[in-house]
Amino acid sequence: MKAMVIESFGGIDAFKEREMPNPALKPGHVLVQVGATSVNPLDVKVRAGGFQPITHPFPAILHGDVAGRVSALGNGVTKFKVGDEVYGCAGGIGGYQGALAEFMLADADLLAHKPKKLTVSQAAALPLVAITAWEALIDRAKIKEGQKVLIHGGAGGVGHVAIQLAKWQGAKVYTTVSSDGKGALVKNLGAETIFYKKETLPDYLERCTGDKGFDMVFDTLGNATLDASMQAVAHFGQVVSILGGSTHDLTPLFKKNGTLHMVIMLAPLLSGFGRKAHGKILEIVADLVDRGLIRPHLDERSFTFNQVGQSHELLESGKAVGKIVLNSPWKSE
Repeated sequence: MKAMVIESFGGIDAFKEREMPNPALKPGHVLVQVGATSVNPLDVKVRAGGFQPITHPFPAILHGDVAGRVSALGNGVTKFKVGDEVYGCAGGIGGYQGALAEFMLADADLLAHKPKKLTVSQAAALPLVAITAWEALIDRAKIKEGQKVLIHGGAGGVGHVAIQLAKWQGAKVYTTVSSDGKGALVKNLGAETIFYKKETLPDYLERCTGDKGFDMVFDTLGNATLDASMQAVAHFGQVVSILGGSTHDLTPLFKKNGTLHMVIMLAPLLSGFGRKAHGKILEIVADLVDRGLIRPHLDERSFTFNQVGQSHELLESGKAVGKIVLNSPWKSE
């Protein structure tokens, strides 16, 4: 099969097209004919060498998000049949082949049937970000109707799905953004905008909450934003972050009797534990999509797998609005 691989860590020119062996089918897995994938910050960091302990041996095929068609079933797989359109986040790290290839071997537990109302390209934008947002808001914070929820980075991949999940749960949603274009996106999704370059944290706390703080704060950016999240949360409130690896003073949260949750969406893929939960989340998300309650927002620029370097460059620029999608240029039959 054809694939885009990296043979060493590096910049956007690290990707090369190569002929690779077709994946060998395994029990409990399906072979997916890949139609599309999307770019996540994780993919950029893996390419650059930021997660070397969990990167496969070279030549490595990256990208976890996948949407495509089942072409073969391993022993024991009963929830799919050959020809089904599926989506999921099923590889790209930890020795599991990614989606930048004609075919991808995926654990069936990590997949779900693609939303009927989405194209394969649109579906490829959802898995990692939807699972992350679900685990943060629904599984951990258990947000409730009427709560005030602050989402940092609401125009990003995780953020724009989190807005929609929070609205579905009946929360009042606020989000930080950096530009008018991103502000227009989140406003269209039903969130109240906070232009963090123009409004200080004390100012928006007073304006949005009467200085009481938010019931729940979702940090999708990490570092200083996690510190700001602990300052912005209300007494007995909850902070959820999806980025670790930095040092923080928890005193502001401690003084408020608050709770801090950390979410690493990749844990089931890396550990093997809890994989069925990801497939079940994606089943619910597909239903919400088909009911018109969630929709992925795609950046207006799309790419093919051969242009993966350019897609990484766009994500790193910070100028993308919504998810960046790549479509397979290889039409296997």
